[in-house]
Amino acid sequence: MTKAEAIALEEYRRAHVPLYNDQKLKLGVFGINCSYGLNISHAPTTYKVSWEHTSAIVKRADAMGFELALPVARWRGFGGTTDFNGESFETYTWAAGLAQATKNIMVAATSHVPTVHPIVAAKQAVTIDHISNGRFALNLVMGWFTPEMEMFHGSQRAHDDRYRYGADWLKVAKRLWTEEEPFDFDSEHFHIKQAQAHPKPIQKPHPVLINAGHSPAGMDFTAREVDFSFVGFDSVEAVKNVAARVRDKARTDYKREIGVCTSALVVCRETEAEARQVYRSIIEHGDWVAADNLMKVLGIESQSFNDRIQKYRERYVAGWGTNPIIGTPEQVTEQLAQVSAAGVDGMVFGFLDYNEELKYFDSAVMPLLRQAGLRK
Repeated sequence: MTKAEAIALEEYRRAHVPLYNDQKLKLGVFGINCSYGLNISHAPTTYKVSWEHTSAIVKRADAMGFELALPVARWRGFGGTTDFNGESFETYTWAAGLAQATKNIMVAATSHVPTVHPIVAAKQAVTIDHISNGRFALNLVMGWFTPEMEMFHGSQRAHDDRYRYGADWLKVAKRLWTEEEPFDFDSEHFHIKQAQAHPKPIQKPHPVLINAGHSPAGMDFTAREVDFSFVGFDSVEAVKNVAARVRDKARTDYKREIGVCTSALVVCRETEAEARQVYRSIIEHGDWVAADNLMKVLGIESQSFNDRIQKYRERYVAGWGTNPIIGTPEQVTEQLAQVSAAGVDGMVFGFLDYNEELKYFDSAVMPLLRQAGLRK
């Protein structure tokens, strides 16, 4: 089979999968399974962590034609007056519930691979893939927050060792998803006898896989193993460069094509002044203790983010470190067009008040995205 034939077969196998549809810029919601979402702030909002609220957000995004609901995997908060993300829904069961409650949107689980055995994770993923009729995605995280990892097994692996463990973990899962006969698997990390799993996923060869590694080890894992690279959004120029690098590495080193997604806090209002006032309110109500706790962990323990910590302190309070998209519907559309032109296939959004702001985004921004050719 030629490379072109292999790519065509892969596209055929996933023709029904929302992240592979023909929309130029795929859209999603991000972080709605955790307290305070993406904002480390006491700014006024109706957003809360309840099943009724989170499912309403995803149902609304589904009705708007969004492609993805992406959660944050969290096992403890970051302290401060918010204890940011201290309340959270576990993401596999969260995705299973939302799969039943939605019709078209992809539902994802974000999985810290050291916290769940690959045989269990592979079975959970297949179950959700069947519940959703092939709309499940798995976001793989190696486990960067040391206090969380210590909750599970008392220690944290060295940075690059986490990706070696993750590679073994995923080898087991992929074989369970694709192989009919039982197999043994023996490595530094796993000693498995006669592993097997049935049924197989609806998606072929396996559910869509996502990873957000930015370090050399992380980018190599992404280029080699997953379907979509989730890259940071410091600026349009930065995301353009990172998207080009990860695609080039996948093509050059592993003869693969992968997609690129990113995230942003969106603050859209009728006037730019109003939008900027809302953004300032998030900053003014910020929980700086929790933000500093988060940034300290990232700076010390995640090589993927070292070079961004101090420069973007406000961005962690308002949007979890992303470059915010602020302005009128026209300005927001223009900024999203720039991100798309930088080589990004999809973008997941955080909002201060998801449910209320999605209503406005639907009426004011979506028509402009269609006019701009970013949506159909």
